[in-house]
Amino acid sequence: MRIGPMDKRVELQVFTSISDGMGGSTRTWTTEDVAWVALWPVSAAETIRGMSPTMTVSHRIQMRYREDIKASWRIKYGSRYFAIESMINKNEKNVQLDLLCREVRP
Repeated sequence: MRIGPMDKRVELQVFTSISDGMGGSTRTWTTEDVAWVALWPVSAAETIRGMSPTMTVSHRIQMRYREDIKASWRIKYGSRYFAIESMINKNEKNVQLDLLCREVRP
């Protein structure tokens, strides 16, 4: 696997509940780990929601294989966030993961 294109450092975030000390909890995203990835835009689609256009951008994120990543996690790159839609273990060799993601607002 060529690591040359993996020049972007991202945060791998997981949605967690944190106790507020009064019997309740606050749900928030916390950083689980960091990784070096390659990130490419794949497609874009514009839809109308609530009388205003909304752009959905799909991206492919390539990284070294990790068995701990779940589809419920998200990727944070700078001020941008990506929800994981699908994970592909390239050639089933446990060397590389291709994550198909959509860009989301925080």
